[in-house]
Parts: sequence; structure tokens; C-alpha cells
Amino acid sequence: PRVQWLKELGMDDSQVARMSMMFPQLGSCSLETNLKPKVGTMREYGFTDEQIGRSLSRCPQLLSYSSKRWAHRLGVLQASDVLNNHSSFTFMVRTDAKFAARFESA
Repeated sequence: PRVQWLKELGMDDSQVARMSMMFPQLGSCSLETNLKPKVGTMREYGFTDEQIGRSLSRCPQLLSYSSKRWAHRLGVLQASDVLNNHSSFTFMVRTDAKFAARFESA
């Protein structure tokens, strides 16, 4: 079910395979309580399935972050008017100190 769901986000077989190699914990992530809610949050902030699939295939460790971290960072990025640019997910994976220095010091 997980593989099919990832393909529904626009990923092809090579992206799913790469994602699984980069983030082996994916196999133990619950589809219903981890993956779908986080993707739902991204959709609420205006990301398309194509953007989500591309971003997760490049940076699958995003799925390991807590929902609290997701909500906080997406809110800060939205307030900083950089939420939907190509760098949004790069900012999501920064350390707490680097993220705060970039966005929360103003």
C-alpha cells in the first residue's frame, strides 16, 4: 500500500526505490498515522502532489520529523513568504539553530 500511495503522489519506481534506500525507516512508517497526515498538512499549505512527491523523493527524512516541527516550520515559512518556493523543503531540514537564525531572529 505504501508504494502505491507514493506513486499516487507522482513518484515513479526509481524515485520510490531511491527514497527507500535513503530512508529505510519508511518501511516502518504508518501510512495512516504518519505519512498521510504529514502529506495532508503539506496540501493544506498549498503544495501540490507533484511538489510533495518530488520533495519527499529528494528529502525523505522529512517524514521522520514530528508533526509539531512540521506545523511550526511551515507556519514560519508561510509568514516569511517563502513557503511555496523551491527552497521550502531545504529550509525544513535545517538544524533548529540554523532555521532559527534564518527565520526567527527578525
